[in-house]
Amino acid sequence: MNFDPTLLRTFVAVQESKGFTKAAARLHLTQSAVSHQIRRLEEQVGRPLLHRTTRRLALTEDGEEFLRHAEQILHSFDALAQRFRTSPISGSVRFGVPESYMGERLPQVLCQFRRAFPDVRLEASVAVNLDLHRMVQTGELDLAVVPVVAGAMEGILLQRAPLHWVATENFELPREASLPIAFSAPPCICRLLTLEALNATTLHWHSVFTSPSLADLRAAALTGLAIAALSPQNMQPGMKILDGNYGLPPLPDLDTLLIYGEDEPTPAVREFGRLIQQESAAAK
Repeated sequence: MNFDPTLLRTFVAVQESKGFTKAAARLHLTQSAVSHQIRRLEEQVGRPLLHRTTRRLALTEDGEEFLRHAEQILHSFDALAQRFRTSPISGSVRFGVPESYMGERLPQVLCQFRRAFPDVRLEASVAVNLDLHRMVQTGELDLAVVPVVAGAMEGILLQRAPLHWVATENFELPREASLPIAFSAPPCICRLLTLEALNATTLHWHSVFTSPSLADLRAAALTGLAIAALSPQNMQPGMKILDGNYGLPPLPDLDTLLIYGEDEPTPAVREFGRLIQQESAAAK
């Protein structure tokens, strides 16, 4: 038995409005049209669904059960229409993001946006931190996620986090030995900050490892090869914080900002930026 969704909507509207007159106004139909649709539905079901009196309208026992199924069916129809509705938004979005942001969640976010806005051409660039800022300034990107020293730049704040010196849990430095440091490759805000902090001390240190990859830096720290500067969300089990040990200098907090180009964002760019903000808020 195939039920017409229009009849189901009319039945639900009559129940929710507690009458034919209010349901007709809600559906932009005449009262006689609503009555006719309810009769058609009851004929199709083969049972009365409503008790009608001059004072009130009530569901029959069959009507109560039918209502539950009708609501489930209409909810599924609405979800299906929403899922495959053609978006009026089109155009392109050029987005930049550092490797350390979102990690494995980033492809899921990109797919979510593509499903919601299939007519938008999305291009994501994973790049070294300071390059992203430059690319936004020069118009190569529409928006980007960039880490900066806390309070150093304007933008939409997605996250503020400390930067720690970290190493493997059993890391021990021999007496008077030089500190082995792992750096991210230039240009990178974390590299600049760690170099500035170290150069302001009289510590004996040396660069033992350099890589543009966050995974490589974590591996260098976990294996005991080096000390690295990481934010809490980029640390892994088996690491410990060394702040204050071996004379290591304090490091500043980092802001993760969402920044836009100078031109007014298009609807597509605004929607993508809104999604990034939502995902960042949900991850906190």
